[in-house]
Amino acid sequence: MRQAFVASTALRPMAQQLLQDRSPAAYAGVEAYARAHSKEDAGALAWLVAGYAHVLDREFAKAIDPLNRAKPQAGDLGDYVAYYLGTSYLQAGRIAEAVAALTNFSTVYPESLLIRDAQVTYGSALSLEGRAAEAVALLEKNRTPVRADVELALGRAYAAAGENVKAVEALGNVYYNMPTSAEADTAYSELRRLGAGGLLPGAIWTERKTRADLLMKGRRYGDAATEYRDLLNQVSAADRPPIELAMADALYRGGRGREAKPVLLSMGSLSGDANAQRLFILGGIARGSDDNNGFYDTVDELRKSAPASSWLEQSLLSAANLHLVHHEYDQAIDLYRELQQSFPHGARASYAHWKAAWFTLRQGHNENAKTQFEEQIERYASGAETPAALYWRARLAEEDNDPVMARAYYEKLSERYRNYYYAELGRQRLERMPQPADPRHYALLDRVPPLGIGGKVTASEPPADDLRVQKAQLLGNGGLVDFAVRELQAAASADGGSWAPAETAQLYHENGHYDRGIQVMKRSAPSYFSLDIPDLPRPYWEALFPKAYWAELKRFSTANGLDPYLVASLIRQESEFNPYAVSQKNAVGLMQLLPKTGKLVAKQVKLKKYNASQLFTPAVNLQLGTRYFRGMVDRFGGSFEYALAAYNAGSERVDEWLGQGKYRDPQEFVESIPFTETREYVQAILRNADVYKQLYGAP
Repeated sequence: MRQAFVASTALRPMAQQLLQDRSPAAYAGVEAYARAHSKEDAGALAWLVAGYAHVLDREFAKAIDPLNRAKPQAGDLGDYVAYYLGTSYLQAGRIAEAVAALTNFSTVYPESLLIRDAQVTYGSALSLEGRAAEAVALLEKNRTPVRADVELALGRAYAAAGENVKAVEALGNVYYNMPTSAEADTAYSELRRLGAGGLLPGAIWTERKTRADLLMKGRRYGDAATEYRDLLNQVSAADRPPIELAMADALYRGGRGREAKPVLLSMGSLSGDANAQRLFILGGIARGSDDNNGFYDTVDELRKSAPASSWLEQSLLSAANLHLVHHEYDQAIDLYRELQQSFPHGARASYAHWKAAWFTLRQGHNENAKTQFEEQIERYASGAETPAALYWRARLAEEDNDPVMARAYYEKLSERYRNYYYAELGRQRLERMPQPADPRHYALLDRVPPLGIGGKVTASEPPADDLRVQKAQLLGNGGLVDFAVRELQAAASADGGSWAPAETAQLYHENGHYDRGIQVMKRSAPSYFSLDIPDLPRPYWEALFPKAYWAELKRFSTANGLDPYLVASLIRQESEFNPYAVSQKNAVGLMQLLPKTGKLVAKQVKLKKYNASQLFTPAVNLQLGTRYFRGMVDRFGGSFEYALAAYNAGSERVDEWLGQGKYRDPQEFVESIPFTETREYVQAILRNADVYKQLYGAP
């Protein structure tokens, strides 16, 4: 496999291209490589890639030839070739050949990760070949842990064997208990074919509610609302209110508040938590339709009827934020305080306390703000707002000409929150402050808890002779990243080492999936921003902060007078370096440009023959995105804080926020941004740019 890995390295870019767009030219390139290496393992890998690409295109008949060509030299990738060949035969209707391809799969490939998948395909083929009893026996052995594809295949096998009751049980398990699976609709069709009609055999209302609840949990709100509505015809009058409430909730979450409102109003009087939820949804509908007074009225009703309810807690936060957006600061402060005092141990208490404290400062009440910042640290030392409280309490100490106190707070901030936004700001201010002759100890700072991950993380190497690791590397050369990651995870599970996250991230990065590599490392080291650079292995940092598309990124950043690291940080926040990212608002590519913005900037830079699809091309996206961002910076007098806020929320909103009184500096403006998403966006990008500089030095 080592030899095959080295020999097939040149295949990687062609395989990546094929698996990404599956164009005729990409197929031709991989197949030409396969023919040129027909007597080598590298050729077998190329044929596997071509066959798998056809499977992705659901061109199963076309997949058969390349997969057969892969067989003679498949070696340790034989299980992948055999599985997809058997699958292709089955889907192409060549049942006998599917059976033959998979008959001895578990015997020939006893260590394969595909054994269970192969058994499902094999069982389906046996059933279609008229050997339903054998299929049932095989699939029953593979029934746990529960999987939708196994249950579907088993239900079909039971139906083919004439055991309709057991068939309905298996198919119903998919339909009711796994409604968001890809197999759920097929299971329903199979149930209908068995004569179940609109109401499936054995279905009681609790099973149908389970299906509706799971659809709701899976955010399939439209489907959930339909299920709840149908369920209303089956339940008794006493059981209707919770179903109606659930249906209204599904409609509301699905953006159909107008349909939900009459349902909620017609429900009459409810009690307890159900009524609180009803009022909460009505309030959300009012807020969504800009009926602010109607929303505030529901908050008043919740205060009276459910003062300890979590629905009131959520509503108070929404009401405070709404007042904040409308610059009604006194009302916002009162509601944040009410939220914190009514729910002092709730999940939103620290945030609410901080917002009240912060806007107390913005109102010019510095003495009260000092007290509240200290209360923030004392009461909610583990909260996300502690770095901000430390920084701004230090700033107020500076304004009081108390550099000793200010220095102590900045030092605590830098020590505990090493790479946070406010830690870097604190270090910048420390550089301008003299060392005190008589430093003082502040007991309040002892409240800040130490980092709870045990300090420095040590890297480990994967076992060099592990066949799964080698197999993963070979699969990676074929762009078969998901297969490779699965092999790596299996190897790590058996080995017990800590090397898997870094190896997985590297595999993703080598195949251009920078976003997936970043996500792996975020899960593996969730507190990385609290660590100093030497405390985390270098591969971790490089996976978290990749220099992707660096040549073009640096060139276009420099051409527009921008720091390449700031642009890299912006991209990391926008798309995590996924050039194919598309947002809910149809923003596209690395720098998440709207097509209309791309068209406008393309004219400015005189980009010939431009079309919107070019935004998926990294170089084009970077060229247009850096020019667009430069325009934002120029519009706001060179301030990157204002420009970043505008990039996220729009220039008009930034103009509006800048009009809300004077700010000490851009940092005070950033903390005052009323949109949490935008505030955290700006802080994250500036923070990340500093980490890039620490990691890589001069760009």
